[in-house]
Amino acid sequence: MQNTSTVLMIRPVHFAYNAETAVNNKFQVAGNEEAAQAKALGEFDAFVEKLRSHDIDVTVVNDTPEPHTPDSIFPNNWISFHDNGTIVLYPMYAVNRRAERKQHVVDAINSKFNIKNKIDLTAYEGENIFLEGTGSMVLDRENKIAYACVSERTNKKILEDWCNQFAYTSCSFKATDSNGNEIYHTNVMMCVADKYVVICLDSIANNDERKTVIETITKTGKEIIIISLEQMNHFAGNMLQLQNRNGKKILVMSQQAYDALSYQQISSLEKYNHILSSNLDSIEMNGGGSARCMIAEVFLNQLV
Repeated sequence: MQNTSTVLMIRPVHFAYNAETAVNNKFQVAGNEEAAQAKALGEFDAFVEKLRSHDIDVTVVNDTPEPHTPDSIFPNNWISFHDNGTIVLYPMYAVNRRAERKQHVVDAINSKFNIKNKIDLTAYEGENIFLEGTGSMVLDRENKIAYACVSERTNKKILEDWCNQFAYTSCSFKATDSNGNEIYHTNVMMCVADKYVVICLDSIANNDERKTVIETITKTGKEIIIISLEQMNHFAGNMLQLQNRNGKKILVMSQQAYDALSYQQISSLEKYNHILSSNLDSIEMNGGGSARCMIAEVFLNQLV
């Protein structure tokens, strides 16, 4: 199953620009730190309300003041939940992000869903290599393909370890922005949905790698919807397709991402699903992540 109607989101208590992640996240811009938390909280609450109004089951867990975790609003990087009952904990690049792995978050999920198994990959932090969840990997769950642009935060050794444990095939490549900087997370340059893939092909400079990615997508029968580097810079790649409790498909993105799309691109996307957009300007500027980064999909079975 590619989509879920149940998701986890972490409500921030001290959201702020994180200098530790800014070293390789070129999407971050230092903003007004005094107002960052208040603005992010307003954006977060409005986003959750929109998701719930579209009949998405959102489990909201409040972050804790200590330890200080400025990026806790992006839980999909440190944990993932799978339909075989497994949860995975991931090795994180920034030391202060590792503190996001808080037990009360896992306990909240455990109280509502059936967790059968845990895979802990965090020991790789001792080797100074990382794989940041569904930020590093964009998953085609139905075809069992993990797309990943290799970077300081996405290591091929751990990617192959993950793929071996879940019986996935990897499709890895290098991706860079218009200035030649490595793209820090795959989910800012591509989105895999049930019947289409949104991708910034211009970010894959190597012709052979770009050809391989195109061929891999084409073999799955999904339509390729191309976005530009400029659109990617506005988080147009950071989308996530969900479905509500009635099975209706919904594509979630920020308002900035929506505004960056052309009429033709919007029409192509709306053939497949309704589009839900929400203003996330402060979160995007200070955090360097957008709508997809804020959502951890939960594929676990709910407790009766």
